[in-house]
Amino acid sequence: MRRTSFDGWPCSIARTVDILGDGWTLLVLREVFYGESRFDGFIDSLGIARNTLSDRLRRLEGMGMLQRRAYQTEPVRHEYLLTDKGRDFFGVLAAINAWGDRWQTGDEGIPVIMHHTACGHDTQATVVCSSCSEPLRHEDVAVRTGPGYPDRLLDNPAVRARFSADTNAS
Repeated sequence: MRRTSFDGWPCSIARTVDILGDGWTLLVLREVFYGESRFDGFIDSLGIARNTLSDRLRRLEGMGMLQRRAYQTEPVRHEYLLTDKGRDFFGVLAAINAWGDRWQTGDEGIPVIMHHTACGHDTQATVVCSSCSEPLRHEDVAVRTGPGYPDRLLDNPAVRARFSADTNAS
């Protein structure tokens, strides 16, 4: 069954979902951030089917999040390394992890602790305003269309109602 592509939607969340596709993709990225880079290592750590892993690695490579590099020639074997685009995704995974620690942890406690080596403290990701550094909370944020939002969609009353009246302000 072919899934719907969100690549052309005027929404960064939808376009990102289009890259990720499913939970396996996030877990492959998690493993890369944990230090895994080899196909058999992903199989061992995730218990993922080989064909599913091949598909997810191909997708991440095609989207420019991972790059494949040969580490052995006889037989040829590759490792998968983060690109700049892939490394930049760490904050997203850290935010997902923080949400899971808050809402999905049982009595046994959080399963993985992030330690910020730069300051020497254990940490959790927080999403803050880039201007004032206050935590971003849904009730404190209004959305409006940006310069990349298609003008042709702004005639739709449902679209206009979704955004603030000041649609193209910066």
